[in-house]
Amino acid sequence: MKRTGYCGTWRAAHVGQTVTVAGWIHRRRDHGGLVFIDLRDYTGMIQIVIHPEASTELEAMAHVLRSEDVCEVTGLIEKRPPETENKQLPTGQVELLAASVHRLNAAKTPPFVLDEAETVAEPVRLKYRYLDLRRPAMQANLRLRHRVTTLIRDYLNGQGFIEIETPILTKSTPEGARDYLVPSRIYPGRFFALPQSPQLYKQILMVGGCDRYYQIARCFRDEDLRADRQPEFTQVDLELSFTDQEEIFALMEGLMGRLFREVVSRPLTTPFRRLTYQEAMSRYGSDKPDLRFGVELHDVGAIVKGSGFAVFDRALEQRGVVNGIKAPGLAKLSRRELDEWTQAAIGWGAKGLAWIKVTADGYDSPIAKFLPADRLQRLRAEFDAKPGDLLLFVADAEAVAHAVLGQLRLKIGGLLGVTKSDQMAFCWVTDFPLLARDEDGKRLVAMHHPFTRPVDDDLQWLDSEPLRVRAQAYDLVLNGSELGGGSLRIYQRELQQRMFDILGVSPERAGERFGFLLEAFEYGTPPHGGIALGLDRLVMILAGAESLREVIAFPKTQRAVCPLTDAPGEIDRQQWDELHLRIDAAT
Repeated sequence: MKRTGYCGTWRAAHVGQTVTVAGWIHRRRDHGGLVFIDLRDYTGMIQIVIHPEASTELEAMAHVLRSEDVCEVTGLIEKRPPETENKQLPTGQVELLAASVHRLNAAKTPPFVLDEAETVAEPVRLKYRYLDLRRPAMQANLRLRHRVTTLIRDYLNGQGFIEIETPILTKSTPEGARDYLVPSRIYPGRFFALPQSPQLYKQILMVGGCDRYYQIARCFRDEDLRADRQPEFTQVDLELSFTDQEEIFALMEGLMGRLFREVVSRPLTTPFRRLTYQEAMSRYGSDKPDLRFGVELHDVGAIVKGSGFAVFDRALEQRGVVNGIKAPGLAKLSRRELDEWTQAAIGWGAKGLAWIKVTADGYDSPIAKFLPADRLQRLRAEFDAKPGDLLLFVADAEAVAHAVLGQLRLKIGGLLGVTKSDQMAFCWVTDFPLLARDEDGKRLVAMHHPFTRPVDDDLQWLDSEPLRVRAQAYDLVLNGSELGGGSLRIYQRELQQRMFDILGVSPERAGERFGFLLEAFEYGTPPHGGIALGLDRLVMILAGAESLREVIAFPKTQRAVCPLTDAPGEIDRQQWDELHLRIDAAT
């Protein structure tokens, strides 16, 4: 008999019906004359009651069934006696009295108990991902992801966008990270690249008059991984012509409003708050600020200048800054804990960390004796510090002070419990620098990518003071996580060539890598812009998960390997020869 319904759907209203269900045995309990089985599918579980004496077939089957066996059961839905109801299950008022049980496939003893998967090492869960995926939490995450992508498509379709697929095998046009390369068998010595994003193709689509494009796009970056990164990831990619930032902001705020309202029943307040890059860095020490709490950085250089404290004076003389932050109520931290914070600050790039505890009697601090009383009082007033508060200071280059205090700010938020709240604090960060120095300080690099349009009023400084130029770029931030970023794009060949010149890309090199885009710009390109949202991260936040790997069916580890398939794997000599590749004997 074919399955007539799912395990988790049966209720008291179905009592008296003969039904067939199928799924996996979650657990088996032998109570002497009766055998109870919890049968599970993605919708939930139902209790099966087997009377072994009812037939020789049931008696034989009752004693061979084990966890994770796949079974089909036909029987009668009955009401459970009141004292045996399970209020923890939606199906807890009923049970299925088995008339027949068929074991469709037997299972070996699983390497871990599905109910206890949270305590199992992640590499084990990923190696046996097919078992891990059976867990209700993973099923819920994958189905939530499906719902989110469906809502995104519905919303963008309703806004006049069309979904267009762009190539996976493309040309290597580095955009910041290393490309994944695919050797060509037909053209020896040549390579395709897997796209880091559909950036150039979506701009070409705007040249092609497609007007409003979107794609749930697979992207690939061969970079060192972090807990919230994957070598292959999915982004909601969109581009539109004849647009401006305000239109893009309104579109994304409408999308976020719909997702949070329909998926997690959380209405959002729009428009979202806006911060310039400079404001975000100077107030929060981050270009993706967590606005669920208000602890802010203060520039106290004017207060401590000339105070006689050598550490502060030296930083200011070297054109650095002295920035501070207040940790409300954290003067209770021990000296050992503050030493650990100091080591963390040094690990983040600072030369050290100064601190002052505000007490009922005054101040407890290794540096208080170096600061005149009036300076201490001005510092206390600057932070509106009360007894029990802790003041932290970094004296260094501005970028270092911002970055280190930004990290400490998050640490403070964690100790205060505010970063665990369910508040949704969205904001836009705008006016990023167009350019930055590379790590060696020897050349200029694009802050976002080389196709970002400068702020029109800043074009006058593009050649003479390029680091002064702002970009028409923006990031959407939620609770300290960057959900996505975008920009208005360059659409004139002359300006694009100027950008390449500033970045040290010769006309020959630009033509080799980006010639098709530059040529397209000569045939009437509309002004255009767009944004890309990280789908994995967005679903992770909506699911309340701690890791991207919890919302991706088959993720890689932080070492960019797949424990399930053992990828990346070796290839045989014939494949090397077909691809015209040589194995380096040194490896």
